[in-house]
Amino acid sequence: MWTAGNPAVHALLQGLLPFWPLRFVCDFPIAGERDGASAVSIQSVRVSGFPMSHPQKPVPDGRFRIFAPILAGATLRERLIACVGALIGIGLTGLISSYLLGQGPHLPLIVAPMGASAVLLFAVPASPLAQPWSIIGGNTISALVGILTASVIHDPVIASGVGVSLAIAAMSLTRCLHPPGGAAALTAVLGGPVVAGWGLLFPFVPVGLNSCILVALGLLFHKLGRRNYPHVAAITAVNTHQTADLPASLRVGFREEDLDAALAAFDETFDIERGDLSRLLQQVELQATIRTHGDISCADIMSRDVISIDANADPADARELLLKHNIRTLPVTDENGRLAGTIGLRELSRSADHVGDILSKAATASENDLAFSLLPVLTDGHAHAVIVIDSEQRIVGLISQTDLLSAAARALPASRATI
Repeated sequence: MWTAGNPAVHALLQGLLPFWPLRFVCDFPIAGERDGASAVSIQSVRVSGFPMSHPQKPVPDGRFRIFAPILAGATLRERLIACVGALIGIGLTGLISSYLLGQGPHLPLIVAPMGASAVLLFAVPASPLAQPWSIIGGNTISALVGILTASVIHDPVIASGVGVSLAIAAMSLTRCLHPPGGAAALTAVLGGPVVAGWGLLFPFVPVGLNSCILVALGLLFHKLGRRNYPHVAAITAVNTHQTADLPASLRVGFREEDLDAALAAFDETFDIERGDLSRLLQQVELQATIRTHGDISCADIMSRDVISIDANADPADARELLLKHNIRTLPVTDENGRLAGTIGLRELSRSADHVGDILSKAATASENDLAFSLLPVLTDGHAHAVIVIDSEQRIVGLISQTDLLSAAARALPASRATI
């Protein structure tokens, strides 16, 4: 049996480690390491990629785990917030609907699929299935499909199957796939006299009305909680030099065609937007690099004799310092000696009386930060140096692209660093 407790499988996995770009850590014990440990599926192998500054916590024994998240990134705090959001969302949706529609046994103030929509809206707001158009369009269109199906097919069993299947097709074509939409279609087919009384109005009132109110409440709830909703995937990095080359951060590692090939190989549908998946994998690569070289801090590689200039200085003096010391970034300090920003030749192309009038916001770090955590900043095409500051915003060092490149070259194995 090919289980994780099989020593042969464990040996095989360990033998494959050098050939993978990321190191794999097994969640299961080797046979004989822990008495009574049951064998688990080989699928419980997980990717380890966390920085040293945030060490990974050991997974507690199942008997003592109060909250065991199924979805990646889920925490107990997030789920409690989702519970509060659903309480407010469903309660106010029913209350507002009753105020607008009036009360009575023939009036469904809130339809059942709204409960499932609330789970997605408040528990997994980043899901493509939980976005505003998915909720409003998915529920409304599916209910309309259900009403039309029931009017054509009078056998409830056949109408139920046809209605849900056509709802999935309609949601897919209109790019509003939403699982509760299937329930909305089924409700429209089997709703009985109450739904029949509404006729073609049912998909819009109460289904569409309920969906709009719920989404509006979700937008307000997530905004008050400072959450990103509607979820917008990070903008793909672009070449700041306005050339046809890929950005520096995308020229190594996996590419978009690799992601497409991997998704095709799995031949499954995943509940994550493609752009988010690409960004997640890029972050995994970065975290693995930081973890691998976690013994190198900013204090180890920074320049300590930092050339700086006062914010009230003449821009001509800043240009002279940049050229004299052959540097591209010059830290600017205020009257108290604290970091105010940075200036370079790009900023000096603008006319000004004082350096402080044209400075840019500085990229900063602390001495204890891991050096390789600066990779995204120093490869974004904008920043050429990161200013290392103390707790009082005073300059203690500077890390340039050259400093980080030298550290990376020294960190490479000798066999790979030799050309």
